[in-house]
Amino acid sequence: MLAIVSDTHGTDGHRLEGRTLEAVREADTVVHAGDFTTEAVYDAFAAEAADLVAVHGNNDVPSLVERLPSVATLEWQGWRFVVVHGHEHTETSLSMLARQEAADVVVVGHSHRPELGELSGRVLVNPGSHADPRQFRPGHAEATATAERLVVRAHRPGEGVVGEVSRPS
Repeated sequence: MLAIVSDTHGTDGHRLEGRTLEAVREADTVVHAGDFTTEAVYDAFAAEAADLVAVHGNNDVPSLVERLPSVATLEWQGWRFVVVHGHEHTETSLSMLARQEAADVVVVGHSHRPELGELSGRVLVNPGSHADPRQFRPGHAEATATAERLVVRAHRPGEGVVGEVSRPS
């Protein structure tokens, strides 16, 4: 399983709890789409995750911006993901980036608005924020894959799965 989170906005800990904490601990890989805010939060995430792929966001301290890329790509279970925070991207630029990186899945954060959908024939995932949802509900996403299909599910605390998108291979 791949856990997808974003926009922690913490100061000293990972701010994970409930199913989101379980997902991060159970996942083969955790993807974080930026805005840890501090290095201590990033380090707390890294301590919980078997493998952490992350980008920096627009609220991360300069030392963390230096540690993390603005764009990350990963291959997972035969699927290619591109990850950005999103504060510098329009829908058009995300689409172009996905094409440039030959990505099957685009992961973006920044808005705190959970969204599962499609972007130019690719799966679009914004997990929202698990710890600082603002006007939205907290959440994260989980991806599973078989040889035939990728499935991404949006989760909310206390509600379980609240949305799903899938794509055949």
